[in-house]
Amino acid sequence: MNPQNKAVDIPLHDIKGLVEVPDYSLYYFIAIVVIGLFLVAGLLYLVYRYMKHKNRFNVRKEHLQLIRNIDMNDTKQAAYDLTRYGLTFRDDSPRHQKHYELMLHALDAFKYKKNVDDAFDSETLRHIHNYEEMLDV
Repeated sequence: MNPQNKAVDIPLHDIKGLVEVPDYSLYYFIAIVVIGLFLVAGLLYLVYRYMKHKNRFNVRKEHLQLIRNIDMNDTKQAAYDLTRYGLTFRDDSPRHQKHYELMLHALDAFKYKKNVDDAFDSETLRHIHNYEEMLDV
């Protein structure tokens, strides 16, 4: 008998067979990619809403700017402009409505005439400035 054959016939008892190890790394990767896509989509949506809201035309803001830039030296045009642009803010509160009506009553003397050469009197200017001070956007 050959000594090499004898070594081959010895059974090995301490070596076990292959064991299957579960690998979930592909599922983890897919989950991370899906969550990342949702986060990026949400971020893009928020940026879109911000840009859309930022570029929207705001009538109230525009009319407030026009009221503050009215030339008070041209009383007839100023009276018409205050009436037109002030109407935007009239329904904000009962207080706004009351002051708007007071201002309209004071401005009636400067409207509906062919030529108006008079400047605003102190009472009319007070009504205009009171109404202008309470406006906000």
